[in-house]
Amino acid sequence: MKIGLRVCVNSLQGAFKGVPNLLRLFEAYQVQASFFFAMGADLSGRGWRSRCLQPWYPHLDLSSRLYGLLLPPPNISRRAAAEMRSVASAGHETGLLCHDRHAWVIQAAYADEAWTREQVTRGVEAFDGVFQQPPKVFAAAGWQVNPHLLQLEQTLALDYASDVRGKSAFLPVLQGVASSCVQLPTTLPVLGDLLRAGGGVTPENAHEYLYAESQYIPSHGHVYSLDAEMEGMKYLPLMEKLLVMWRGYGEGLATLGELMGEIDRDTLGRHQIGWSQEETGDCHVGTQSVPVQLASD
Repeated sequence: MKIGLRVCVNSLQGAFKGVPNLLRLFEAYQVQASFFFAMGADLSGRGWRSRCLQPWYPHLDLSSRLYGLLLPPPNISRRAAAEMRSVASAGHETGLLCHDRHAWVIQAAYADEAWTREQVTRGVEAFDGVFQQPPKVFAAAGWQVNPHLLQLEQTLALDYASDVRGKSAFLPVLQGVASSCVQLPTTLPVLGDLLRAGGGVTPENAHEYLYAESQYIPSHGHVYSLDAEMEGMKYLPLMEKLLVMWRGYGEGLATLGELMGEIDRDTLGRHQIGWSQEETGDCHVGTQSVPVQLASD
């Protein structure tokens, strides 16, 4: 059983500080991961009310928290293009998280087709400008999805998407839209949720809780979602403890693309995407739901 690492780079500070920290850590332990980048303006300062969808906000420095609030927002892909390319140069998988992260986590769940297409198109164009090729994988910021996104992912012929939380790889259906783009959901708890929920979980022992959760064996391997602004910065020591524990367990760590390479698409079930409250109950996230059978399947 492998554990895939889904690294979200949400902000300029995450790209400047979190990404180099994680690259050094992953190199030291010979680990490969999948990095997903926010490409547009860093509007971190406007997201202070939605901490459930960006738990890393309090850990940003003052200037980052003021971006888009009092300071002009910098464009992440323009300012941090070298840092983004360094991820690919180190052999890690790269993909698109979103264009405007603030807009995505606030609006995506309710957005129409035109808005969704514009956001995805702008993200794809910015990604192409950095890496000289369009993204082949997508991971929805904040696990916020809509049926138009599923249709676009199929149209773009992506290798896979990692947009929701769940238990195993599946083919998604949302509001009548069925996509052939496989979903690799986040299967393990998220650090921000664990720390906000309390229940005895602290930065000193959270790795033990996460390791315990990883002991059950899912159908297609686990996916752990981490933030460059959290596990790549303040909680880097915790991330190192997890790497040590996971490297010695099962088949070790992998990119999501490697997990996908071991999945027989023809055997995957089709599931509805629903909405569930994350562990603190503060917000709703897209989640793998009940299995369905379509007449065309």
